[in-house]
Amino acid sequence: MTTLDIANKLVDLCKQGKNAEAKALYSEEIVSIEAFAPPGGQKEVKGLAALQAKSKWWVDNHEIHSAVVTGPWPNGDRFIVGFHYDVTHKPSGQRIKMEEAALYTVENGKIVREEFFYAGGA
Repeated sequence: MTTLDIANKLVDLCKQGKNAEAKALYSEEIVSIEAFAPPGGQKEVKGLAALQAKSKWWVDNHEIHSAVVTGPWPNGDRFIVGFHYDVTHKPSGQRIKMEEAALYTVENGKIVREEFFYAGGA
């Protein structure tokens, strides 16, 4: 698959709420970098198992009221996807609206790197 094929597939799965299925697009050696470390977590994780654990933590700690996915915007072996979430942080009960962009890098037909950027410089 080309970078654009992967980008379109990722966006399509995320729009359907099938984020877990999107992990098939990722390399076993994926590097995932957040703008800041989540509570009790790390800013950077390496490997598909670590990425899946980070994703599980997010789902377990947030009730998703709505999610809007935009893009992709490709450029060579990279692409950007936009995400807008309305969620409630379960432990605190605080409802928040989040806006983020993710920059993905593709090598050998798999996503090898994802970097997240948050509106407002969180």
